[in-house]
Amino acid sequence: MAQLGNIENLIAARELLTSSLEKSKHLASAIDKTGRKLEEINQRLPSLEAAIKTLASKCSLSEIGRHIDPTVGPAAAVLNVFDAVHMLEESLSADPCSNLFRYLSIVKQLEEALKFLTDNCGLVIRWLEDAVRFLEGNAVVDDDRYLLNLNKCLRILEELRVTEEHSLLSGGCLCAAYGKLESEFRRILMENSFPLPMASSSVSVGEQACIASLPFPVPVIQKLQAIIEKLTTSNRLEKCISMYVEVRSLNARATLQALDLDYREISLSEFDSVQSVEGYIDQWCKHLEFAVKHVFELEYKLCENVFEKVGSDVWMGCFAKVTVQSGLHDFIKFGNTITKGKKDAIKLLKLLDIFAALNKLRLDFNRLFGGKACVEIQTRTRDLIKKVVNGASEIFWELSVQVELQRQSAPPSDGSVPRLLSFVTDYCNLLLHDNYRPILAQVLEIHRSWDHAKFEEELLSHEVHDIIKAIELNLETWAKTYEDTTLSYLFLMNNHWYLYKNLKGTKLGDLMGDSWLQGHEQYMEYYATLYLRESWGKLPAMLSEEGLILFPGGRAIDHDLVKKRLEVFMDAFDGMYKKQCSWAVSDKSLRGKACQLVVQIIVPAYQKFLQTYMPWVQQEASPSRNTKYSAERLKNMVCSLFQPKLGMYGSNTCTNMMGNINNAAINQLSSTPAAA
Repeated sequence: MAQLGNIENLIAARELLTSSLEKSKHLASAIDKTGRKLEEINQRLPSLEAAIKTLASKCSLSEIGRHIDPTVGPAAAVLNVFDAVHMLEESLSADPCSNLFRYLSIVKQLEEALKFLTDNCGLVIRWLEDAVRFLEGNAVVDDDRYLLNLNKCLRILEELRVTEEHSLLSGGCLCAAYGKLESEFRRILMENSFPLPMASSSVSVGEQACIASLPFPVPVIQKLQAIIEKLTTSNRLEKCISMYVEVRSLNARATLQALDLDYREISLSEFDSVQSVEGYIDQWCKHLEFAVKHVFELEYKLCENVFEKVGSDVWMGCFAKVTVQSGLHDFIKFGNTITKGKKDAIKLLKLLDIFAALNKLRLDFNRLFGGKACVEIQTRTRDLIKKVVNGASEIFWELSVQVELQRQSAPPSDGSVPRLLSFVTDYCNLLLHDNYRPILAQVLEIHRSWDHAKFEEELLSHEVHDIIKAIELNLETWAKTYEDTTLSYLFLMNNHWYLYKNLKGTKLGDLMGDSWLQGHEQYMEYYATLYLRESWGKLPAMLSEEGLILFPGGRAIDHDLVKKRLEVFMDAFDGMYKKQCSWAVSDKSLRGKACQLVVQIIVPAYQKFLQTYMPWVQQEASPSRNTKYSAERLKNMVCSLFQPKLGMYGSNTCTNMMGNINNAAINQLSSTPAAA
């Protein structure tokens, strides 16, 4: 080469080379052999330098040249490698998708060739610089061909030494190749990422069988792993992770969006009580289970498969990012919002539902999010559990106090069963049911353990027992507030029967005991007797036959007295009926029994009175004036009594209570809002 510009000749020569893979392999072998040759020359350098110094004073220039020529040879070999680099660059102009593994092989060869240039150019430059200094120091003037050749080689080698560095810059051959590999990585991900298919929307998420979507096929995994391995050695792993997280988190979000999760964004100011969002809480429990067991489980396996060769710390960190960006924190945020709501009885049940959902997924959470990379998820989840446990425990231990606070309220004006009583008994039955009792016991045990106190199952039973005792005392207090004593008897009859009938054979009834239940049955009969005696029981005496017959053994009748007694009876009946037609007996069987007892008390006496004195009364000019009602009409009127007002009464069973329980019942057993 006459000058540095002759490098263009090398580029032209490059075009004569073929781009086949076989020749590339031969080239790689040649590079390896040349490297060994350069290493041998490097080992000979100390003796060569010593020889040059000795020959400087003794030998002719031609003799020195024989020692320098072997150094120029390796420089020419380096230039040959540069030719190979250009050939490899041309091979990389194709798209990696056509043959990814061949493309990766060429990239590897290019990296090795460029590294060879970088490493060996420096070595050859040092040799040639020593030779140049020697020649220049001896002022050789009669033959300068060696010096000219050496200087030209040095200039070329200086350019070649930075080839690898330039290739990694923007626009460089390696930089472009890595960019294509990153694009191929994204393409493969996008091509194989799709939302999980759902079962019919008519089936609840918790019950539907999500079509199992296996991780990517093995060939796809192998391609992704190969790209990751290559880009990892090129310090571009973070770019792979960033693309992976972006694609897979968007895919996971697309799956979850099909569940309509907008409720997770609800704020504390957007609902009055937990009851108004209890449907959302039920959905949250099912959706969280689906997200963890299907969506996040899949992402966990996929991260492990794709990034397994670069270490668990990497793929666990990648999985943590995918999970967070997919919306796990939105689930936790919704749970936190619920814990801040007003403390009421329904909230306790919903907090237990939330705890049950989290506890059901405890093993899954520990397995999926147990690594160091998921510390933030662990912290937020523990914080939610702590709030749920504290909130549920506080509400439970305050229930009996809240029942006592309702003692100052007024009882039902119609003497029926207060909604608070039906609510509290159904509520306690729920707490004692197998669906809630184990969860509540676990929550209370955890809460007491935080205070270093021991929890025993009896504590739960004792607290429920105290709640029922509190509501019993409420009933006694409310009964005393009625101005009409008869109505207070009806009220107590209603409620003692309710406690006996509705709790018999239930968890709460078993807790309170048979003697307690039988006591309420006896109290019902006792107050029923008092009610009848103090109300309808007084009417038959008004139809007494005493004094109606004027003469002993005679047939003469005191007509005025007969009419008077009928009038008094009718007035008393009308007054009693008018007053009690607004009273209610909630239980249908008790209502029928009460009506029948009233009929038995007054109808036979009224019918007998009419049968005895009706013939005489019918002789009057206006008989209807004294026989306002027939015996049958009287019976029908009595049987129409005590009907609950439409929409006010009904069965508050456990199922109904947890569905659309009246707001008034909830408000009767509520506390002050919890601190936000």
